[in-house]
Amino acid sequence: MNIIWPIIIIISYIYAIFAGTINEVNTSIFDVSKNVLNLSLTLVGNMCLWCGIIKIIESTKIINKLTKMLKPILNFLYPDEIKNKEVMDEISINMVSNVIGIGNAATSSGLNAIEKLKENNKNKNELTNSMIMLIVLNTTSIQIIPTTVLAIRASLNSADPSKIIIPIWISTCIGTTVAILLTKLIIKIRK
Repeated sequence: MNIIWPIIIIISYIYAIFAGTINEVNTSIFDVSKNVLNLSLTLVGNMCLWCGIIKIIESTKIINKLTKMLKPILNFLYPDEIKNKEVMDEISINMVSNVIGIGNAATSSGLNAIEKLKENNKNKNELTNSMIMLIVLNTTSIQIIPTTVLAIRASLNSADPSKIIIPIWISTCIGTTVAILLTKLIIKIRK
């Protein structure tokens, strides 16, 4: 990448010189920088809000209520971890973070859950069924509130940033359902 990008930039400048559009290229560099800064600030603000909410959930008794509420789903998805409260709490936080569309907050709880699952793993060279399911769900999670996508669309002055919510619900529900079924099938075959 350290070679490819400079080559692309040099070729772009050479082309702009011959095409007579060097002024537009220089102007666009500053416009893009401004847009990137605005988008970054929007995403950072959004991430801080939701990560703060997740931290509040983690440090209060709300996590116990969430885990209890998600228990039937968690028991189906992670039957080997039913009695491991620490793991189930981390997985609950991870699921909630993914469902509200903040993958950044989901990352830390997902890594914590994997670390706790690793402690109980007898074969350190092989993933457990619970680890596989956690990775699959992190990849395909249902998103009820796609906060990151909505923030990006709003920052780019979309006429209706929330117009994509229903397609996101449909696609993430189908994707997650298929992923869970295939993972359960693979787990069954592995046994």
